[in-house]
Amino acid sequence: MARDTAEAETGMKGITFPAWHGKHYVTLAELLVRLGSFGLDLTWRIKFDEIVDPRCVEIERRSADTGMDTLTLLSLTTPFLQLIDAEARGFAEDKLAIVLTEFDSSSWDVRAVDERVLSELRHHYPGTEDLWTGHFIPDAAIGGSPPR
Repeated sequence: MARDTAEAETGMKGITFPAWHGKHYVTLAELLVRLGSFGLDLTWRIKFDEIVDPRCVEIERRSADTGMDTLTLLSLTTPFLQLIDAEARGFAEDKLAIVLTEFDSSSWDVRAVDERVLSELRHHYPGTEDLWTGHFIPDAAIGGSPPR
C-alpha cells in the first residue's frame, strides 16, 4: 500500500496483527466497533487501492472532502466486507487520531494517538506486534513491522 505515513506517524504509536484468526477475518466494521467511544465521534476518509465490492466505491465517494461519520461507515461495511489494500483515517476536529491500514487481506496496521485504543486491540487480537516507526529498517515488511 503506497500511502504517505509520515503524517500518521507523528505523535502516534502503532501495532500490526493478522487479519485472519483461524477462519475468522477481522473486518473494518469489527475494528470500528472495537474502537468504542474513542471512534464514535470521528470523521473518516477512506481510500482503496483495490475495489473488491460495489460498496467500496460508495464509501470512497461519501468519505471524500469532509469525510463521513463512524455510524455511516459502519452501516456501509456490514454485514461483511473483506478489504484488499485499504486505508481508513479517522479525524477528531480535523486532527488525525487513528489510521487503520489493511494489507492484502492479510494484516491490519493500526496507528493511534491514544495508547488505550492500541491496548484494547492488543487484548482482542493474538499475534499483535508493535510497529516500528520513525526510522528505516532494511528488509522490513511493508507497514514498518520488524522482519520475521
